[in-house]
Amino acid sequence: MCLLQASAFVLSTMLISTGVVAGPQGKNDNWEKGAKNHPQAIQLGVRPYFLVDDMDEGELKDKLESCASGPFQRSDFSIGHRGAALQFPEHTRESYEAAARQGAGIVECDVTFTADTELVCRHSQCDLHTTTNILTIPSLSAKCSVPFEPATFDEDGNRLTAARARCCTSDITLEEFKQLQGKMDASDPDATTAEEYQGGTADWRTELYATRGTLMTHAESIELFKQLGVKMTPELKSPSVAMPFDSDGDTIGDYSQEDYAQQMIDEYKAAGVPADHVWAQSFDLNDILYWIAEEPEFGQQAVFLDGRYGSPGFDHRDPTTWSPSMSGLVSEGVQIIAPPMYMLLEVRGGKIVPSTYAIEARNAGLDIIAWTFERSGPLATGGGFYYQSVNGDNPDPLSPEPGVIDSDGDMMVALDVLAKDVGVLGLFSDWPASVTYYANCMKLK
Repeated sequence: MCLLQASAFVLSTMLISTGVVAGPQGKNDNWEKGAKNHPQAIQLGVRPYFLVDDMDEGELKDKLESCASGPFQRSDFSIGHRGAALQFPEHTRESYEAAARQGAGIVECDVTFTADTELVCRHSQCDLHTTTNILTIPSLSAKCSVPFEPATFDEDGNRLTAARARCCTSDITLEEFKQLQGKMDASDPDATTAEEYQGGTADWRTELYATRGTLMTHAESIELFKQLGVKMTPELKSPSVAMPFDSDGDTIGDYSQEDYAQQMIDEYKAAGVPADHVWAQSFDLNDILYWIAEEPEFGQQAVFLDGRYGSPGFDHRDPTTWSPSMSGLVSEGVQIIAPPMYMLLEVRGGKIVPSTYAIEARNAGLDIIAWTFERSGPLATGGGFYYQSVNGDNPDPLSPEPGVIDSDGDMMVALDVLAKDVGVLGLFSDWPASVTYYANCMKLK
């Protein structure tokens, strides 16, 4: 980097991290009549610059360094995964607002339901014990499916049983849900008290912004996203209770999966949100097919989240193990598929390239969205689930050749392949600023 570029790089980092300057205001097209116009300066902070600086020397690094001074604006390529969950409690107002400030053009509310079948934003129907303070509120913790049980130890201090609990949104009403506060998703298996159980946050995350976490209903998230000027990608979470669900206490199931799927779409319609501003998601193909048939305007960009990697016999490298096939999905009306990002990448000739899965999906005519960037610990120490097909430290890489990715800066190389070679529509990220930086530099909308 030349001296002029370096000066701009440092100055931009300082100003953006303090929020003094961040390029032009975020674009808000006021697509809903009467929506509040809350223009925001896009603030990327220091994280993208750290990643770029950590890259190996080369053409891609030079290109990304050349964009250091911006300007930066919102991009639909950058999708806020549960908001900005790397450092903010997921699915809280604070996390969503942080994602919008970091330039995410689309933000996610994972949707589940309470005991009185009201829709709320939670990653799982039964994660309240790890994502909220429910265990420290006696009147609510008593309603948990499995109230808190402390860890047990032998006389030498060796753990015999881990601490556990299970608290679901379906255990409590909406009024009770609104009494909770969000926290970083974590638990301490050695806990002997409910307060201790709330600990355990990974050391590559932080508790700095977890002093408050405002939980939201699905409808409230819609109104907030309208105010922030971002588009929306709700995920209909698989219920952790038997469906149809008994919503009125008479022991008869009267709330079906179809009711649930329709209710989510109805809340967008009631709020006047255009269908092309909503990417409804589900891991359940039946939900996608329901929307295609019953709500075609929303169904045409519904996203099939491909979770088949956990199914016996499925191998993302072998098309003969895929059922349905890519062409089979298209024949049923599916237009967008979204696998974990490792399924889209492999190593050939010492370089990261599109995988067989990615090539087959594109050849069948499917668009692709990937997940999740910035949701792993440092790549130098393993990188975890999302990089398993390309990570250099993986002893059994899911590629024909050894992995090549072993530093945090290499994340940007993987991102570049996803964008340019795989051609993904967008990328979920727990820290959208990093993807926003790349999208602006490469002029992605």
